[in-house]
Amino acid sequence: MKLQTRTTLTLLLLTLVLGIAACAPALETETESATDARDEQIRIRVAAVIAQAADLPQQIAVEVREGIVFISGSLDCEGCGGLRTPGNIGTVQQSLGAMVRAVTGVNEVVFDLNPES
Repeated sequence: MKLQTRTTLTLLLLTLVLGIAACAPALETETESATDARDEQIRIRVAAVIAQAADLPQQIAVEVREGIVFISGSLDCEGCGGLRTPGNIGTVQQSLGAMVRAVTGVNEVVFDLNPES
C-alpha cells in the first residue's frame, strides 16, 4: 500500500509540474497582448493630439512599440511656415516632440521626418 501511495503522489506531483509548465507560454502571450493594447491606446492618443493641432502637419504616421513612439512623414505644412513653427519659435519637429512626449505612456519619441512632401 505504501508503494501505491508514493506512486500516486509522484504522478500527482508530475501532473502539477507539467500543468504549470504548460501555462507559461499562455502567460507570456497575455503580457504581449497587454503591451500591444497599451501601445494601441498610446497611438490613438498621440494621433488625436496631432489631429487637434492646427499648427502641425497632418501627413504624419504614428507607430508605437513598447511605449516608444515612432513618428514618420512630411514636415511640409503651409500653415506651419515651412520648418518653423508659427511665430518662428522653434521647429515643427520640436513642437511635435513636445506634444507627443506629454502624452501619458510615451517613453521616447523617434523621428523619421522629411522636410518636404
